[in-house]
Amino acid sequence: MFCQTTPLGSSCLDLWREKNDRLVRQAKVAQNSGLTLRRQQLAQDALEGLRGLLHSLQGLPAAVPVLPLELTVTCNFIILRASLAQGFTEDQAQDIQQGLERVLETQEQLGPRLEQGLKELWDCVLRVSSLLPELLSALHRLAGLQAALWLSADRLGDLALLLETLNGSQSGASEDLLLLLKTWSPPAEELDAPLTLQDAQGLKDVLLTAFAYRQGLQELITGNLDRALSSLHEVASGLCPRPVLVQVYTALGSCHRKMGNPQRALLYLVAALKEGSAWGPPLLEASRLYQQLGDTTAELESLELLVEALNVPCRSKAPQFLIEVELLLPPPDPASPLHCGTRSQAKHVLASRCLQTGRAEDAAEHYLDLLALLLDSSEPRFFLPRSRPGPCMPELFLEAAVALIQAGRAQDALTLCEELLSRTSSLLPKISRLWEDARKGTKELPYCPLWVSATHLLQGQAWVQLGAPKMAVSEFSRCLELLFRAIPEDKGQGAASNCEQGCKSDAALQQLRAAALISRGLEWVASGQDTKALQDFLLAVQICPGLSPCT
Repeated sequence: MFCQTTPLGSSCLDLWREKNDRLVRQAKVAQNSGLTLRRQQLAQDALEGLRGLLHSLQGLPAAVPVLPLELTVTCNFIILRASLAQGFTEDQAQDIQQGLERVLETQEQLGPRLEQGLKELWDCVLRVSSLLPELLSALHRLAGLQAALWLSADRLGDLALLLETLNGSQSGASEDLLLLLKTWSPPAEELDAPLTLQDAQGLKDVLLTAFAYRQGLQELITGNLDRALSSLHEVASGLCPRPVLVQVYTALGSCHRKMGNPQRALLYLVAALKEGSAWGPPLLEASRLYQQLGDTTAELESLELLVEALNVPCRSKAPQFLIEVELLLPPPDPASPLHCGTRSQAKHVLASRCLQTGRAEDAAEHYLDLLALLLDSSEPRFFLPRSRPGPCMPELFLEAAVALIQAGRAQDALTLCEELLSRTSSLLPKISRLWEDARKGTKELPYCPLWVSATHLLQGQAWVQLGAPKMAVSEFSRCLELLFRAIPEDKGQGAASNCEQGCKSDAALQQLRAAALISRGLEWVASGQDTKALQDFLLAVQICPGLSPCT
């Protein structure tokens, strides 16, 4: 039994409530503090105070008069803990479960339900809540936290069932989750209730915004543009934090671009740029829009601004000690139009677009800057995993060499190729074994031989530009020797072909062979050796049917 009075005449319940209210005020003072260390210390002290208070309350037998305060303290503790950790953990689920079990203890209905999960506990607690009207407000607040936890964990089925129960629906049918959230009507907080960090209505607003945003973004990724527009407009019209609003406007811009409404798309992207400092996503989307419109100058300017924007450290606002929308959003998806990647990835997009649009000199400079950025940083290794989006380092070297050759900087291209060969030379002794494994079908066709072969091809093209035909023919021949020696045409032809059909690098292999043969053939023509040229051209056409090397 808990004590009824103290020497001062105050009940323990009043003292516990006063302590809860004081700790909530302390957390709110910390929230408004501009000093980071003081803010963190005040919040941490408040969290420990709430932990101790909850431990005291739960150390006593569950009693209906105390449960409204106990559940309020539980909610405040979960909110503050999740906001400080910037995410939910299994501990919060256990705190919710313990709160539900305490409610059932008062009705002597716990028993074997200790072994049941949260879904079953919620179903049972909400069934008996009609007998406990004094707990209704606190239970809806706790349900809001359960909904936030399940939304962040993508347990949408469990969330839908919880909302159906809260709304009094017993149909069990799969309803629109957004509609279920809108239908949920938490009871108003009583004026004399213990202080809370966040009431049920505030949690509902956050859940509505977060779910509509998640739904809209997923619809955009999967191409359901009309539904994406509907969900994203729902977010923009609600209580949406500015950082999220930037992403919403960017997503709306992407939606309208894909729907063929470039002017409206541009309006949303401008709004996104005005709304906050996270300029990366709207600038990348703007470059896509200008590319679609054929405005190459504006596209490249957007990409240049993107590179600069990603170089500026993003000053994120200090999180509020509340369950915020950002806390319930999924991690960035590379497939999302809002994923702008790193500065080096943006720099590569800029360099490759310059190369594709005939701006070879600009492309060459951007590629050299990119290589310097990557080689000077501790972020990448030279051979990046193939699972990373974009090209790996050897491929960047090759793209840079192409840009230098097209810009008329053949000598620089040769220097870059020599650097690449020096970095890949240690792998050359292993190439025969790698190709043998590929031929047997035990491993994917290795990339290293293709890199080395492509390097010799580009060296040959650089020597052509420098007016050294013998050196050019020598490099083209090295390229071909490596490729044809790797999988001889007269050995294992069928097995090799079957293997290559399933290899990602098969097309690159055939293209390299054809390009090297055509390049060497052109040099034979220039030196008057037409028979050799014809042999190379015919072999190139045999490798890549439909190729017209002489046109």
